[in-house]
Amino acid sequence: MSAPDPTTTPDAPPAGYAPPPTPLLQVRNLKTYFPVKRGLLKRHVGDVRAVDDVSFDVFPGKSLGLVGESGCGKSTVGRSLLRLIPATSGRVHFRGEDVFTASRSRMRALRREMQIIFQDPVGSLNPRMTVGRIVGEPMAVHRLHPRSEIPDRVRELLVKVGLHRDHAERYPHEFSGGQRQRIGIARALSLGPAFVVCDEPVSALDVSVQSQVLNLLNDLQDEFSLSYLFIAHNLAVVEHFCDRIAVMYLGRIVELADRDTLYRNPQHPYTRALLSAAPMPDPDAERRRIVLLGDVPSPIHFFNQPPPAADLPVDSDARPQPGVEYVTRKRLLHRPDLVEVGPGHFVSPAPAEGP
Repeated sequence: MSAPDPTTTPDAPPAGYAPPPTPLLQVRNLKTYFPVKRGLLKRHVGDVRAVDDVSFDVFPGKSLGLVGESGCGKSTVGRSLLRLIPATSGRVHFRGEDVFTASRSRMRALRREMQIIFQDPVGSLNPRMTVGRIVGEPMAVHRLHPRSEIPDRVRELLVKVGLHRDHAERYPHEFSGGQRQRIGIARALSLGPAFVVCDEPVSALDVSVQSQVLNLLNDLQDEFSLSYLFIAHNLAVVEHFCDRIAVMYLGRIVELADRDTLYRNPQHPYTRALLSAAPMPDPDAERRRIVLLGDVPSPIHFFNQPPPAADLPVDSDARPQPGVEYVTRKRLLHRPDLVEVGPGHFVSPAPAEGP
């Protein structure tokens, strides 16, 4: 008796059906608070809510951009999920394994597949070590190759990131900022990771060098099927690099969508304000300006603080102008949970501006 044809089985999926991909990294309800202590007895008087209930997924071979202004908690998210900073609560699963409950020995193995490129290309490199030792040290610690083979592997990596083989004998101070960042990229790739946190890898570089480093990261992603969490404050950078984008404000994600949807139809007023501030190559192009009023509130019990003034500054140059939309920080303090407003498009509803 022959087996039944699966295409005629009622429970069989339709022709051409492809199951949704499984996330490589899952972050759920991540919170990272830093205690504030005062007085002679160091009493706990509050917490800095650097990351306050953040959730997202990173898929294999894809890039998720995490954007927002300085101090919103982007870098803390990246370091917390790698356990470089202890998280207060939440769950992080890498290939289905809980990172926060992993033992020390298991975490050592996980670090081979989860790496980070730091923001500062100078401070992240040991000035007393040659480039060869900096890039080769992870291989020696994790015993990936015999020590006799490590120098050759290091030189191959340096060539891969656009440097020369002879650069292995030099020290970090002998290189430019862009070259130092390439060294940091080579060190992150030395263990053959599947997931890399890019913590503002181009913010400290010149514009011309930024494009070179971004193109390098893009080529390496295609070659090694890397997944990136790309942290940046420049929406113009992530537009050409990331598949999905999450916008953060005061420790929470206020909008999450794929790249084309976010730039074509931004829903949250903070997202629209960031897009309005991004420079455009055409000086004659017309677009609606959105101006944020007030300073960023303190993340220490900011809900208990009086909201910033909603009035416009008294400066004559800042008076209401036609075609300009003003958004107050008081409005942005309202940050409810994300709701899906379209396929894969999640927004934290913001109230309308009051009178």
